[in-house]
Amino acid sequence: MALFSFEGVTVQGEDRPRLDAIDLELPEGGVTAIVGPSGSGKSTLLRCANRLQAPDDGIVRYRGRDLAQIDVLAHRREVGMVFQRPVAFPGTVAENLRVADPDLDDAAAGALLERVALDAALLGRQASELSGGEAQRMGLARSLATSPRVVLADEPTASLDEDAAHQLEQLLRRLADDGVDVLLVSHSPEQVQRLADRVVALREGRLEHGPQPVAAAEARP
Repeated sequence: MALFSFEGVTVQGEDRPRLDAIDLELPEGGVTAIVGPSGSGKSTLLRCANRLQAPDDGIVRYRGRDLAQIDVLAHRREVGMVFQRPVAFPGTVAENLRVADPDLDDAAAGALLERVALDAALLGRQASELSGGEAQRMGLARSLATSPRVVLADEPTASLDEDAAHQLEQLLRRLADDGVDVLLVSHSPEQVQRLADRVVALREGRLEHGPQPVAAAEARP
């Protein structure tokens, strides 16, 4: 069974479809990279997978179930998302983590920070005081607070410096190796070669390689 299936999925844009009758099956396991030029529909595809975007036509399925029939909050607890720019809410780091799980105690919150290579001592710090790389890792920790089976990452290193980007890449790879499926939107061919097991290429809202991803080793930068 596919992790996600897109069946004739169309999302209309202002002057042309952002996704144009997409038929695609994404398998479970590892890191699947979604690549293509700006405006090709990469982020739209990812947003459809988390119900941040509803298709104008077609069906998105998650593990065989029509996504439109799944409770959206339950789905987002199982399918976490990390955005291009770090999202930090007002308050402390601990309070930011509890946005995802209000019942999270300090020990569990500290363990989440350590899982993303942050010191548990940061729990009491104001989230606004974190560096860009720290804030992005906090966002990843927040998405992990609900023990998701899938993480969607929309160009998560785009606003980070090289060192912070490499740290986040290592964390995503480790998650995948631990059994969490990762869907990664990326503009960087080098990042895709470092991280991805398979690649989906989009151009002008259409697939370049048919309804199945290609192995990363076969994808052209």
